[in-house]
Amino acid sequence: MEETELIEKVKAGDRHALAVLVKNYEQTVFNFAFKICRNRDKAEHTMQETFLSMIKHIDQFDSKSKLSTWLYTIVSNHCLMMARSAKKDMFASIDDEEALIDESSITDWSVSPEKVTENNELKEMLDNAIQKLPADYRIVFLLRDVEGLSTEETGKITNLTVPAVKSRLHRARAFLRNEINKVMQDGK
Repeated sequence: MEETELIEKVKAGDRHALAVLVKNYEQTVFNFAFKICRNRDKAEHTMQETFLSMIKHIDQFDSKSKLSTWLYTIVSNHCLMMARSAKKDMFASIDDEEALIDESSITDWSVSPEKVTENNELKEMLDNAIQKLPADYRIVFLLRDVEGLSTEETGKITNLTVPAVKSRLHRARAFLRNEINKVMQDGK
């Protein structure tokens, strides 16, 4: 059964179609929530809240975008609400762009992304740095650089303009680069 058919059946109250739709997206929703929340319990909670929101508001889904894009939006909103309700000092501030990066301490980034991914130590450094990103920036970074969505799709999901997405992505990347540089220099 095609996704559009499933969605129409869910809108009509078909529980079986709903179960199929949830089954099709539960791993995607959980994985994305985990990447943002960095905590299994919070990711599971976010996944449940996302599907509850989907059920409550499925009539508002207009099929102009993909269902996955709509679900990314819901996950992002739930994670942002959770992050905003948490202590603000849990996240580093990256609003001051000059404080993001010390140009004199930039490490040579000639290592290919494939090699970085294979290297568990660097992956752990990146994961730790991503955890320090404020949720607003983390979501943009994950949607663009991890999930591979376009700037336009990311803007739609996060309700940001394309320039705002680009700005947050630039700041997130600069912050991550600086964090990894610090760790690498401390380790030398």
